Amino acid sequence: MRYLLALLATFATLAAQAGPPQLLLDVARFRNLNKVEKGAEVEIYVTVPTQSLQYRQRAPKAFQSSALVTLDILKADGTSSYHEVINLKPPVLTDTTIVIKNPQSFLKRILLPDGKYTLRGTVKDQYKTANGETTVEKPLVLEAPTGPFLSDVVLLSRPAAKSGGDDNFARGGFRLTRAPGGSYGRGADNVFFYTELHNAPVGQALRVHYHLTTPDGSAADADATLTPQSGRPTSIAGQLPMGPLPDGPFTLFVEVYGGPGNKKLIAGHRAIGEHSAAEYAPAGAAVPR
Repeated sequence: MRYLLALLATFATLAAQAGPPQLLLDVARFRNLNKVEKGAEVEIYVTVPTQSLQYRQRAPKAFQSSALVTLDILKADGTSSYHEVINLKPPVLTDTTIVIKNPQSFLKRILLPDGKYTLRGTVKDQYKTANGETTVEKPLVLEAPTGPFLSDVVLLSRPAAKSGGDDNFARGGFRLTRAPGGSYGRGADNVFFYTELHNAPVGQALRVHYHLTTPDGSAADADATLTPQSGRPTSIAGQLPMGPLPDGPFTLFVEVYGGPGNKKLIAGHRAIGEHSAAEYAPAGAAVPR
């Protein structure tokens, strides 16, 4: 039986490595607080699952993979607004039959003027000659709505933690650990999230409503009270239990209500994620030490 399990693990690894490398791009748009040059601060969270990479033996009982990730942001006319190439070197493994390998993740924050762009990410497996490259493209529209509005909702793999640190993982006084691809896997019992409220009426306590729903009609709801800050965006960090929600896609709505009795919708945004209780989700990147 032990031999059979090892053989199945080997087949699973080889099958994963036979396909093209995978690339997950999570994009969140926040407003640039610079009053002189208005625009957006774009967060690009990149994840490369290492199961799909080819491993090469570097020494006895030492195997390693290598991948090049190229990030491009193109303007509407096709000219380049941002370009960077990152070389990823996952940790050395002593046994390539290990099916569960930690993904490689990193985050970039880029300031851009408002406008229409295309984000293009390419991952190239350094050790695979055939079927070794994957390209992902996403449209990117940056604009400042009039009146109160919410930034993009970021899905997190763990609760937003209070932090006074200043790095790419800190925003609005919180330390954020993304859920790559919005995926929640085995052992996940809550959806964690973060967003920011802009241009809200000051001096009035608002009602924030969280609504989690799936295509079959299953749902979870919660409410919270929020007092907007003056002259700066107001951070909103929360969580909702998965509860009996089935596997598959889900949609999280974050809505802010004001006016008499806090019954008027003044801002809202949504995020789409995926729940799979039988599989391990990619782990979020840790803060470098």
